[in-house]
Amino acid sequence: MPHIHFLPDEKEIETDPHETILQVSLRANIPHTHACGGNARCSTCRVLILEGLACCSPRNTPEQALAERFHFDPTIRLACQTRVTGDVKLRRLVLDDEDVELIHQLKMAPTSVSSGQEKQVAILFADIRGFTTFSEEMLPYDVVHVLNRYFHQMGHVISRHGGYIDNYMGDGLMALFGVDDPTDAAWRAVQAGLEMLQAVEQFRPYLETLYKGSFGIGIGIHYGEAVVGTIGAPASKRETAIGDAVNFASRIESANKGAGTRFLISEDTYQQVRERVRINRCVRVQLPGKSGEYALYEVVGVQEPD
Repeated sequence: MPHIHFLPDEKEIETDPHETILQVSLRANIPHTHACGGNARCSTCRVLILEGLACCSPRNTPEQALAERFHFDPTIRLACQTRVTGDVKLRRLVLDDEDVELIHQLKMAPTSVSSGQEKQVAILFADIRGFTTFSEEMLPYDVVHVLNRYFHQMGHVISRHGGYIDNYMGDGLMALFGVDDPTDAAWRAVQAGLEMLQAVEQFRPYLETLYKGSFGIGIGIHYGEAVVGTIGAPASKRETAIGDAVNFASRIESANKGAGTRFLISEDTYQQVRERVRINRCVRVQLPGKSGEYALYEVVGVQEPD
């Protein structure tokens, strides 16, 4: 019987010629990404054939269509469509811990019901820049895979600073800080924003390697009073924040486009963190739905201790 040697797992698995590479890896408990369920409707199960390409089955019609669309080298194969007739050595191309964790993560338990309270919270909005251009040549399943990985990374960052993602809006998100613990909510939100920018930079090589492109994000934060409570139909209730402070935070994030910045905070937020952050400049802007001009501060880092 032929064998498949999987890298970087360093596992050699005996295979039946009727099994696909993906079926073999999953049978061996190798965490092999397959966002579309192994139906040749995405490219996340792709592998690089290092040895034994002649022992791989020819590309079928669905795989050939993907290969032509993405200009895959002959050694790049879809594990969900490829079978082997002899010994093969390969490397999974979507393989890091974040992908594995993303696939196996459990759904979050629903939040407890709250009738609504006014609270001082820090509200963070983040939106991807250039995602439409980046994703226009990608398959739908690949778009969802990239977004899930991005949101997964951002969720980790936000959670580390005591916040949580409250809502997703296409390729944007809204996060809240201070709902359960008001201590340093604005500061924790700003720290999360800076780390989110770093995480996106670290994400770039992954995107450029697999999808030949990348994107950036814009972030806006406002610290103010909002009504926090559980809303929605009985089967889909969730805790969220509503009010003018939320709308204001969203408009601050949007102001990055016109200001040529990546991270803006409101005056109220700045007053909470002014001794701890480095500001590049203050911009005065008019915001949709608001009268007058508002001072927004571009955050570029944290103050180094003396």
